[in-house]
Amino acid sequence: MASARRTSQFPTRIGHDRPGSRDADKEEIWKPMLDNISSGKRLPEKSLLVLGGTPETQREFLDSVSTDSANNRRPPDRGRKPPIANQFALGYTYQDVLDIDHEDTLARLSLYLLANPSPSFTPLIKPYLNPRTLPNMMIVILLDWNHPWLWIRQLRDWIRVLRSLIVSLDDASKEVLEENIQTLQDKGRNIGSETSSSMEGVKAPLGPGEWDEPLGIPLCIVCQNANRIEALEKERGWEDHKFDFILYYLRTILLKHGGSLIYTMPTAPGSLQTLIHSTLGIKWLLKQEQLRHNTTDRDRILVPSNWDSWARIRILGAKFEVEATSERWSVDIQIPRNMRLTNGGSAQSTEGGEQPNGESNPSRPFEETQDGPTATSIYEDEIRNPESDFSLSVVPKQPDGIEVTSKDPQEFLTEQVKVLEQLRQDDEKEAAIKAARKDSEGPLARTWTDDASGVVEEHIGPVQFNMGGIQVNADEMVKRLQDREASRTNETGSPPATTKQDSGTMDNEKLMSFFSGLLNKGPGPGSPRGA
Repeated sequence: MASARRTSQFPTRIGHDRPGSRDADKEEIWKPMLDNISSGKRLPEKSLLVLGGTPETQREFLDSVSTDSANNRRPPDRGRKPPIANQFALGYTYQDVLDIDHEDTLARLSLYLLANPSPSFTPLIKPYLNPRTLPNMMIVILLDWNHPWLWIRQLRDWIRVLRSLIVSLDDASKEVLEENIQTLQDKGRNIGSETSSSMEGVKAPLGPGEWDEPLGIPLCIVCQNANRIEALEKERGWEDHKFDFILYYLRTILLKHGGSLIYTMPTAPGSLQTLIHSTLGIKWLLKQEQLRHNTTDRDRILVPSNWDSWARIRILGAKFEVEATSERWSVDIQIPRNMRLTNGGSAQSTEGGEQPNGESNPSRPFEETQDGPTATSIYEDEIRNPESDFSLSVVPKQPDGIEVTSKDPQEFLTEQVKVLEQLRQDDEKEAAIKAARKDSEGPLARTWTDDASGVVEEHIGPVQFNMGGIQVNADEMVKRLQDREASRTNETGSPPATTKQDSGTMDNEKLMSFFSGLLNKGPGPGSPRGA
């Protein structure tokens, strides 16, 4: 019995002593445990493609979406705040989505930023659209209330960019997009509730104009700086019907793509963060704020996806042509040939545009190949740019539609040189005429000078001074001396042979002697004091 027991245990002991068997058992035990722990701590990765805006407005949007605390103090375990690179072409940054207590990280949000819808930049986005990222991606198009007259044109350009990217994807990515479209269409369309089990799982059918042009990626339009609405009303004289027209237009367009709409302000982002997180499927640990639609407060608009319909638009905008706008928009967003991407991801450089039936006309741009007004032109006719509205201008337009034609700088400067030379010649001629006139009219000029001096003397009165208590009039004394000299000349019969300079010297000497005699003589005994 003991021998049998020893024999049965021997192979077991030999098996444990085999080289490398103990290391293999350790690997089999620890590897699955480590894999489970790493997969449990792996953060859900979400992507946000932000299109439009400026580097400044993009930063405002990132601040509104961020879940960091208001004082921007990040715990030491999360390191410093990631930088934002959005100055050139395609920008990038990331954010950690925190819970309500700012302690646990719920997801990692990668943000790709592109401000210009140029076909040269669109191939930069294509590598990030793949089967792994598409189910967890959302598109945000930024619009600014500082320029609402540009909105539909901007939307048209961005939708064309997105459609050109989607068409150029591989088959695996397109299959993921088809699955996303079905999921997004069914989201939030349950008719039944928890109490009525008979209607459980029943989906509401799509209405007219809904999901006609799906992209396969959730779309959200963010209209920033809604505080400018009041300024447009006071400064530009905009009335309520203009703001309603803009809202109806955006809602009609977003119905075709299954998108959502929200108005935000820098100081009041509203439910933007909740809208982004709920669309991306980021689950909060605590109860999340519920999205409530708002179409009455013109500066706090919120239209979630799969909520709106033509009927709801017509309730307030009975005169708004919903069906015509929807049809024209489908034509406007056709992809021009110069925006098509090749299989390699580069944009074609062909000119001209493509009509809805696929025929192209290289001699005219895409906008001119349409019959009748387009959705973009109708919007821009109603919402005009107040800074370039020339409907009241008195300057007639040129045949080519340009109001002001500027000259070449070199031609303008050449003309100015000729004008300056002519002015210089005119000045020289005028100076020569004045010099000749002065020489020919010298005596008259002196006479006029004498007359002018007489007027001055008449104005200021005679020159008087006090000499030894006697008030002496200098002009009268000079006149008496001249009269005395004249009488002496008459008595002798011949004037003294003196020059003009000698005569002036004699007059001065006589005046000096006369005044000196008055000073030496003094007042007589019979004269009153101070006379």
